[in-house]
Amino acid sequence: MKMAIPTLNAIEECADFSQTVGPFIPQLLEVPQKLMAVESKAALVDLYLNTNPLVTGLSLSLLISVLVLAFSEVNKNYSQVDRIWSMVPAVYVGNFALWARLAGIAAPRVDLAWAFSIIWSARLTYNYWRKGGYEVGSEDYRWPIVRKQIHPVLAFVFNVVFISLIQNILLYSLTVPVYSMLLSSQFESEVTTGDLLFYGVELILVFTEGVSDQQQWDFHSAKHEYQKTAKVPKGSNQVELDRGFLTSGLWSYSRHPNFACEQTVWFCLYQWSCYSSNILYSWAGLGSFSLFCLFQGSTWLTEKISAEKYPEYKEYQKQVSMFVPISFSGYTPPELQPKAARTSELEEKTGSNEQPSSGGVRRRGA
Repeated sequence: MKMAIPTLNAIEECADFSQTVGPFIPQLLEVPQKLMAVESKAALVDLYLNTNPLVTGLSLSLLISVLVLAFSEVNKNYSQVDRIWSMVPAVYVGNFALWARLAGIAAPRVDLAWAFSIIWSARLTYNYWRKGGYEVGSEDYRWPIVRKQIHPVLAFVFNVVFISLIQNILLYSLTVPVYSMLLSSQFESEVTTGDLLFYGVELILVFTEGVSDQQQWDFHSAKHEYQKTAKVPKGSNQVELDRGFLTSGLWSYSRHPNFACEQTVWFCLYQWSCYSSNILYSWAGLGSFSLFCLFQGSTWLTEKISAEKYPEYKEYQKQVSMFVPISFSGYTPPELQPKAARTSELEEKTGSNEQPSSGGVRRRGA
């Protein structure tokens, strides 16, 4: 069991890739063979404890990648990762917490991170469920568009490399900072005020993301009712419903406040791990950075579709930032913006009798 995690001399070494990850990479190739040789529950627990928890989590993510690929190709539905997106991170964090408990390592900081991940998972899973994400045949509206734009062979390669493999590894990498937090428990086993602050920030971010998702849900529910009955639901704004997309509430300051919170949630977890290791940055931030890159691409596609569907969306893009608010004045619809008065309107107001001369130069009449 002592070989499952590195022997470190200082808390800062908990974030050292060469000491905490490199030596255990060979275990990744050994896990399948050893797993097939397991014949009892005791042997399974022994294998689990003698395998680095980081390697165990990565092995699980690779297994899930294979399963997701198989299901997506059989069903011709690329939303398989979408269905588990809100669940597997909590499982991965739980892996670190479980390993620590079985190994007899006091790691309340890891337990705190696991508690946060469960709350995050429950909220996001509920939001995906109420939108019909788990209904048979449901698929993200962007995937059919992607399939139409590329050759079937390329679509398959895209499914193998990006959708099934990269996305699953990304989901795991988001939770990797907890590994550093687990290692730091060997030096600092008690929860500190800093830990509680990070936990509190995470909960605030989850709550804010929930508020933005609820605002979006309420708007689209009212919009669908309006389109069905031609009557404006109580508490709704007809102008906004006719516009077709939400521009009020948090959405008046950010075009995607829920996405902004989601990215910040995992960046905050990464910073939490840096705090626990007494460093400013580490390799564990790769997952958070990759998520940021993923949102840049997926949000670009989402907004491209919205701009083609809603005439006013480009004006919305000009006034409101994509993620982080740059102004708190909120979105001002074109119909409410002050307009420059036309020359004819000014002439009517001033009673001007200006007439063009034969040479085209205006002169004041007598």
